[in-house]
Amino acid sequence: MGLGYGLSESVTAVAMITGDELLAHPTSVGRPAATHEIEIRDPDGKPLPEGVQGEIYIRSPYLMREYWRKPEATREVLVSDGWLRTGDIGHFEDARLYINSRARDMILRGGENIYPVEIEHRLEAHSDVAEAAVVGVDHEELGQEVKAVVVPRPGARPEPAALAAWVGETLAAYKVPAHWELREEPLPRNAAGKVLKNVLLGAAQNQFVEE
Repeated sequence: MGLGYGLSESVTAVAMITGDELLAHPTSVGRPAATHEIEIRDPDGKPLPEGVQGEIYIRSPYLMREYWRKPEATREVLVSDGWLRTGDIGHFEDARLYINSRARDMILRGGENIYPVEIEHRLEAHSDVAEAAVVGVDHEELGQEVKAVVVPRPGARPEPAALAAWVGETLAAYKVPAHWELREEPLPRNAAGKVLKNVLLGAAQNQFVEE
């Protein structure tokens, strides 16, 4: 059994984890492959130390040369010295890579960076929650606020206040969702199984429960 991290811009796996190491660190995608270098960088492109979240950059002989007939898109991701910006947010712990979120999914609330995946994992650990997605919604003063879309388990009827308290037990107060949507239908996903957050943002503008 194994897990890996890769992307279409690189023809080989970027990081891998298998066997006992995977059992001991199930939320990691492993160590960099021998063919790849990985760095975590801040918004200015400066490398960050271990344990600090930032954008994942990779370098390898196996990276793409360009996006076909898309020079502007190519320039956005291929930067100096052969490094590629992945658009993924992650961090290293004990030389193992952890994926935190997509950069475009990050919520900016009052100057604080919030990565939805940690809130989603916390919600999905609740016994009444089948699946959850977290998105940012506009706020006049803060820029964005946190909204959670929750699919309860069959027969369960969790209250937003109880779910908010559950999140607040392990995460900072500013990460606790201010808006909630409970839905019976499964979360919309693409063919690869990824939640379509743009659909969630457009489908339920009037279904907020504000805490």
